[in-house]
Amino acid sequence: MTGADVDGVEEALALLAPLPGEGRASAAPAGRAASAGGSAETQAAESHRATPWGEARALAVRLGAGHPVRSAPTALDQALGRVLADPLTALTDLPSFDTSAMDGWAVAGPGPWTIGGQGPVLAGRAPAVPLPDGEAAPIATGARLPSGATAVIRSEHARTDTADQLHALRPVSHGQDIRPRGQECRTGDQLLPAGATVTPAVLGLAAAAGYDRLPTVERPRVDILVLGDELLTAGLPHDGLIRDALGPMLTPWLAALGAETGEVRRVGDDADTLARAVAGSTADLVLTTGGTAAGPVDHLHAVIETVGAELLVDGVKVRPGHPMLLARSAPHRYLVGLPGNPLAAVAGLLTLAAPLLRGLSGRTAAASRTAAVREAVPGHPFDTRLVPVVHQARDGAVAPVRFHGPAMLRGIAAADGLAVVPPAGARAGDLLEILTLPWAPTPEGCFT
Repeated sequence: MTGADVDGVEEALALLAPLPGEGRASAAPAGRAASAGGSAETQAAESHRATPWGEARALAVRLGAGHPVRSAPTALDQALGRVLADPLTALTDLPSFDTSAMDGWAVAGPGPWTIGGQGPVLAGRAPAVPLPDGEAAPIATGARLPSGATAVIRSEHARTDTADQLHALRPVSHGQDIRPRGQECRTGDQLLPAGATVTPAVLGLAAAAGYDRLPTVERPRVDILVLGDELLTAGLPHDGLIRDALGPMLTPWLAALGAETGEVRRVGDDADTLARAVAGSTADLVLTTGGTAAGPVDHLHAVIETVGAELLVDGVKVRPGHPMLLARSAPHRYLVGLPGNPLAAVAGLLTLAAPLLRGLSGRTAAASRTAAVREAVPGHPFDTRLVPVVHQARDGAVAPVRFHGPAMLRGIAAADGLAVVPPAGARAGDLLEILTLPWAPTPEGCFT
């Protein structure tokens, strides 16, 4: 929202060099630092009082991990993407009976074998009679093996003669092409640990193991408050009004993080209205956009005090996204304030909201990933930078993308991650931590 993002001041003060080939963006309206009327040195000192980026993110991880898990039985067709609240144990042996692994012949004992008159053994039907020693019966893949059968011979590995005798065309070993009962698991075996994400394959495994419902962690609920009188929900920008870019982006992004969006509410620049919206929410997390700095209509700090919330993070040493904040409104209920500029809001989402929601949804902390950067990336004099990058298919390195200003989404729309650049910057070939976007393919081609 207007006056909400100190990253505009950062650009105006020329503290951050552009990436190669990119000019400076025009200064955004002044936020907290400019409204204080201080010098560049004063603004830098305020930046130093903010929480270091790594510490802020680690705090969000700890808070999320300390959340008590709430579980609920979930039907298989509703469980995709959720997290197991309890270990998944087998309710039956798999397979639950000896089955044929191939189309062919079930045989008993050594050959040649007499072809009996009981007819073919088909999947889904129990064999009518046991198979006597020295006899053979045609059998389909997945069919239950007749008692007495000692092996299955594939159709292409056998021949019959005019005397109704079956002959093997290669040696037959005891138990060949039979899937014995319990080959995959026995009743009570742990198939997956608690905390595993329910993927399509997990749904198939659970169904095979006898489950109709799964014990899953309840998704954390997030209410979104989009702040600002200047935001349009349709049409072209005009007369000082701009389109809301964050409202359409946040709901699907939160879903990718394992959260469930409750209310998406647009709140004008009024402190009382905002206070009522925050106080009235029962969600696990209230996510706000804008209002985190100290401009004339930036009310979020005052509202946090009004509703009695505890401010845990008030500014983070990161660019873009410096004026993000984190507050605790009740035990295991939180508020994350995102800056109003779009890319700065993405930085706040990945820094504070994403690790917090991972814990609230029962997921383990994301594994750290690194990649070499293809070209030098300048650092900020004091703060960490989060730079949109794209992986290079030929060697897995990352390259910065253009259009990475705090008010821009063009760069992040083309990126598949954000590189964490220390204040000293990075030289070509340096390994950097990469914050992978939820929908982005890994260098190996698999989605995270």
